[in-house]
Amino acid sequence: MNPLEKVSKSFQNDIIPKTMYELIQKRFSLVSDGIQRIEKASSVKFPIAYVEPSIIVSGNTTSLDIGILYARTIPLVVKNSIHVVIQISAPLVAFGLKGTIHAILAHEFLHYLELMTRLSNNELISDEISSNLFENVYSDNTRLLEPRSVFNDNTLISHITKRFPSGFRDYKLEDKVIKFWIEEKLPVSKISLDTNTVKLNATQLSNIKLDELLLQQLEIIKTKNSKLRRKKLY
Repeated sequence: MNPLEKVSKSFQNDIIPKTMYELIQKRFSLVSDGIQRIEKASSVKFPIAYVEPSIIVSGNTTSLDIGILYARTIPLVVKNSIHVVIQISAPLVAFGLKGTIHAILAHEFLHYLELMTRLSNNELISDEISSNLFENVYSDNTRLLEPRSVFNDNTLISHITKRFPSGFRDYKLEDKVIKFWIEEKLPVSKISLDTNTVKLNATQLSNIKLDELLLQQLEIIKTKNSKLRRKKLY
């Protein structure tokens, strides 16, 4: 699919202005470069990615629970085959620094690998996500793969570990999103964290077919990840 198709349609329908459309188009090369970098550093193909022409806001009504989701990993089941899509928010492309964009893409890639690992082990029946943002951040950090078990790019690993010590927060990026996107009345998608779930029944899970090459790559990553976690413990 064309990763900028939805952005183009939003521009054609006068939902986003020409200046913003051109800015997103111009800066999308940062996303393309990031995907190529991740694939080179991991030797694993990046899933389908596209730009969503809105900013995604999650959480409840209290300020402590509200968060901005700059990207999401979305699994889809089509004809007993699992397809994972990385949804990237347009404001991240428009306003994010190169290191930030690459770190967020890499973080979502770790989500993708973690999801596929659990599917390959028949571990995922229902992956519930807490409605509390703090609990969700804690859960997110405890179940993801160690970046060093996936990537051989030290700079990329540094970007991830520095920007995701306990959940992603970039105040300068937030200020730009609020000033140049939200206050300009550009599209905002509101979701509740407790609706951001993955649910598969036992029949669906048993019928899912995963790519053999990916399964082999996941085995190598799982072995590296296990060794790194044992070193942390001891």
